[in-house]
Amino acid sequence: MTIVLDVENITMRFGGLTAVKDVSFKLQTGEVLAVIGPNGAGKSTLFNVITGVYRPTAGNVHFNGKEITGKPSHEIVRRGIARTFQSSRLFSDLSVIDNVIVGMHSRTKTGVLRALFHPGFSRREMAASVRKAEALLLNSSGDLFEQRYRPAGALAQADRRRLEIARALASEPMLLLLDEPSVGMDDNETDALINDIRRVRAANSSLAVVVIEHDMRVVEAFPDHVLCVDYGSRVAEGGFDTVRSDPRVQEAYLGKAAAHA
Repeated sequence: MTIVLDVENITMRFGGLTAVKDVSFKLQTGEVLAVIGPNGAGKSTLFNVITGVYRPTAGNVHFNGKEITGKPSHEIVRRGIARTFQSSRLFSDLSVIDNVIVGMHSRTKTGVLRALFHPGFSRREMAASVRKAEALLLNSSGDLFEQRYRPAGALAQADRRRLEIARALASEPMLLLLDEPSVGMDDNETDALINDIRRVRAANSSLAVVVIEHDMRVVEAFPDHVLCVDYGSRVAEGGFDTVRSDPRVQEAYLGKAAAHA
């Protein structure tokens, strides 16, 4: 096992507001880390620092032993990090399969000039992209595969979340960041999502995953360890049962009075 992600003493300030304060953690190849905490705890800000949306005020991020702190997001994707977002970023008018193909842009070679002067190559690459997209959809979710020609905007909420994961996987990442993947799902849909993620992990055992999640069933289902943050700071880290029973974690979620009742 090797360290794929090393987050060192990350602090992110916006003027007088400290969104993330001195947070550190390491993730090994094939591991799953769940990041939990109440709304506004700084979880998504931490994702934005890792993926180059924000340059941190202090601290460093290393991926596969190389520093990526403040690198542009498109370069971070090329290096092997993909993510989903809390709110949908799908192209609603494009089909399901076209959305997945869009996710391959960092791995394909066809550009305007190559399409004009080497159309045969472009057609072959597109055909290969379609085959790869179909395989991704089939491995991620059989339901999505059956709907591969539907517009993404016509999908149910749960299928839209699944599609975002499939599109992220299309860039062939070594690290996948999932930002509240079960948001808007009922219990049955969440159970289906858990099974989908299990299939993805079974197909790629070396894939490392960091998931921000509020549904404790999802948190319990996968992680090798759990990190709880509150007010931007690390509260607790460890196994699911250890973190869940930590009084500081209960206080962060329930408030001091309820946690000590």
